[in-house]
Amino acid sequence: MKIIKIIFGILFKIILWFFILSIGFTLIYRFVPVPITPLMVIRLYEQAIDEKKELRLYKDWVSIKKISKHVPQAVVAAEDQNFMDHRGFDWKAMEKAWEQNKKGKRIKGASTISQQTAKNVFLWPSRTLVRKGLEAYFTFLIETFWPKERIMEVYLNVIEMGEGVYGIEAASQSNFRKSAEKLNRQEAALIAAVLPNPRRWSPARPTPYIQGRQVWILGQMNNLKPVGMGI
Repeated sequence: MKIIKIIFGILFKIILWFFILSIGFTLIYRFVPVPITPLMVIRLYEQAIDEKKELRLYKDWVSIKKISKHVPQAVVAAEDQNFMDHRGFDWKAMEKAWEQNKKGKRIKGASTISQQTAKNVFLWPSRTLVRKGLEAYFTFLIETFWPKERIMEVYLNVIEMGEGVYGIEAASQSNFRKSAEKLNRQEAALIAAVLPNPRRWSPARPTPYIQGRQVWILGQMNNLKPVGMGI
């Protein structure tokens, strides 16, 4: 019995510290730029053990006020059209994706921008139930403590946008040789078009498929009401 009490005591302390640290870091990142993410560390490790790759970590944090207004509009159009209305989870999109996955062969996700932000900032890439559960928990935290503008700002600064490239400023500089605040509608749509697989596709060298996605995203940008973020 004494051993069981000790084990439960240890587990209680671990769980308690997990909640304290997770809430604490969520509150800190409400105001402070995220310095590095688990995915960045994983990619650096992959580069280090691959002799054909060079170590590269290109990122440059910028305020949402220094990002072109076309960028938030484009990523909302491409990734999460109900971003401004939901509380982290788009239940209708999830139900639709589930039905499509049952009928078709290709697995289609329905992760919101909030879920992607939670995953990118706090977690590692995986499809396990544990990781999905933690993603839901951190999504709840950032939706509780961060305004939508902050979620978008963090998302656009930490998301992977190429081999060793993270965030909209680094993507803009490496692909178009300009700052993120100067991106036009077409360039913003191209960047949004490659987000499902930014290490495979490039905004600077769009394939016919990416060009088709760009056209679709531009149309959706016109149909959606303005997100009202950026300059």
